[in-house]
Amino acid sequence: MPESQIKKMTDYKWQILLDKSKNMRVPGIIFADEELLQKALEDKAIDQVINISTLPGIMKASYAMPDIHWGYGFPIGGVAAFDVADGVISPGGVGFDICCGVRMMRTDLNFEEFKKNKSKLMSRLAVSIPKGMGSTGRIEVSKKEYEGLMAEGARWAVKKGYGWSEDLDRIEDSGSLEGANPDYVSSKAYERGHDQVGTLGSGNHFLEIQVVDEIFDDELARRFGIFKGQITVMIHCGSRGFGHQICTDYIEVMDQASRRYGIRLVDRQLACAPVNSNEGKKYYGAMACAGNYALANRECLSQFVRDSFEEAFGLGAAKLHIELVYDVSHNIAKFEEFEIDGETRNLCVHRKGATRSWGPGEKGLPDLFKDTGQPVIIPGDMGTCSYLCVGAVKARDESFNSTCHGAGRLMSRTKAKKTVRGEVLKSELEQRGIAIVADSMSGLAEEAPEAYKDVTRVVDIAQGAGLSRKVAKVVPVGVLKG
Repeated sequence: MPESQIKKMTDYKWQILLDKSKNMRVPGIIFADEELLQKALEDKAIDQVINISTLPGIMKASYAMPDIHWGYGFPIGGVAAFDVADGVISPGGVGFDICCGVRMMRTDLNFEEFKKNKSKLMSRLAVSIPKGMGSTGRIEVSKKEYEGLMAEGARWAVKKGYGWSEDLDRIEDSGSLEGANPDYVSSKAYERGHDQVGTLGSGNHFLEIQVVDEIFDDELARRFGIFKGQITVMIHCGSRGFGHQICTDYIEVMDQASRRYGIRLVDRQLACAPVNSNEGKKYYGAMACAGNYALANRECLSQFVRDSFEEAFGLGAAKLHIELVYDVSHNIAKFEEFEIDGETRNLCVHRKGATRSWGPGEKGLPDLFKDTGQPVIIPGDMGTCSYLCVGAVKARDESFNSTCHGAGRLMSRTKAKKTVRGEVLKSELEQRGIAIVADSMSGLAEEAPEAYKDVTRVVDIAQGAGLSRKVAKVVPVGVLKG
């Protein structure tokens, strides 16, 4: 698109001007600096932002976070809110890995203590954490239990002994999405997911052992239990084959529904249905099932992490204070209330590769975070760093309470594999003191540091735009990949 159609609002915010000839209903908003904006133009992700703006019921603008890059229908980093009364819901606005997200755990261990048992811990994690493409889990789930998992999410896991009850206050929606309906899930989705509970998967999913390298807000770090030199753990995974199949199933349903309801699509990947339609309600019910699957999955993995630390260090997880800092999801649609033109409206907010960012005082925050805001976790690549941030009050008006979810890809997986040799990358990272456990060298190459944007730059843009604030930086010392 011509750059003349993009107006600079601030150093970190750009507006795609409303163009009725493109059937745009609202403008586009991109949070980026000049260089990242140019990259989004080059990979056509900006075109996807424009396409979203044509959908019925969209409110205020079609948004893109600093980690924007091309995706299915919506770009990764895309955010859009639709009025529940006359708007739509779209699987392309959530993604295939429904409720993929990141959780961060803290410990009382410092780096020097960790080094003494580093090899033992990595060996235990390698055995305890099922990972890789099509990996199957250690948790057997009956049909009745499966339905409980879909309805209760992380609460189900805690009931089954996988996780701690105090974790639930540190997970979005207390670890359980409302509105899940197993009746709307296909038998094929059941089959794909029944043996993958408690598995990490492959692709960009990971488990990292990290050390706190820098503190940006001493008071918030203290409140979140974070100190310099501390060992932390980050887990990135989602709903595995279960969520992927649900998305696949409903893309076909929505493709037919779009035509039935007379919704004009500029891109068939944006197939959708009215939020309150039969198809819209069924998709949401199935999506919530996948969301709860993902939340239960990450909770189970956390228990395996605690077990591994206990075995490696000879102390109980409670004594090591292996506590959840927070768990955020970044591929989900949620019903949230916002003021539009002076009127409170119920909206269906799609965040695809974008994280909810609630500032202090936001309605719905547990008491634990009422005066701090919601922790936000933004991972980088395995060779640099990741960030613990916090939600910002300004994000409510700027981005429907949303911020970035990671660094964002610069290089496709195919190109990364052609450019990087997994064995060489593993050796280079280990020479830098980062222990690597990976099932696939080609899979490792796909996630090479050079395949990603500079996460520090992305996080700084989000902070400059008022979407979230930095609390601490962590660097990897051990990595598990599928």
